[in-house]
Amino acid sequence: MSVEITGDASVLVRAPKWVPKYEIENFVLKNTAWIEKNIAKVRNRRAEEAKVAPISEAELAFLRWQASVIIPDKVKYFADILGVTYGRVSIRNQQTMWGSCSAKGNLSFNCLLMKLPEHMQDYVIVHELCHRKEMNHSPAFWEYVSAIIPDYKRCRRYLKEEGALVISAMKNGRA
Repeated sequence: MSVEITGDASVLVRAPKWVPKYEIENFVLKNTAWIEKNIAKVRNRRAEEAKVAPISEAELAFLRWQASVIIPDKVKYFADILGVTYGRVSIRNQQTMWGSCSAKGNLSFNCLLMKLPEHMQDYVIVHELCHRKEMNHSPAFWEYVSAIIPDYKRCRRYLKEEGALVISAMKNGRA
């Protein structure tokens, strides 16, 4: 069995069909503290996101242009350090991802990276380039990342917490 707090702070409990209702209820009761804590987290996050000023279409266009000027040079710089090749570099305004690397080596980056500190931009670029060595998130992959960005765990936390607010600003601008 598992319990999940969804983006709208609803509780979703999954259990096999054969599990009796009383066992599911006991499971939920045993996890009440965790459920309440995580509902509060989601509600707090949503309240924070609602306070974020929306990004206008004009600002988004500027960020796309800025990223198209800055990111390719950074990709080349880090690719040379890592000793990897890559295909196209494209800039998008994605609502969930900071970057991606295709099996063919094409790289895609979110233009909202321009709203993050430079170190976070570097982390995302290095992360995607390391997929040219390992197309997974294995321990070997993280070793490649940590060789260039030793504090990558802090970067990941930052993107999950603060980065979500930046992305919500884009969503707010399109609502």
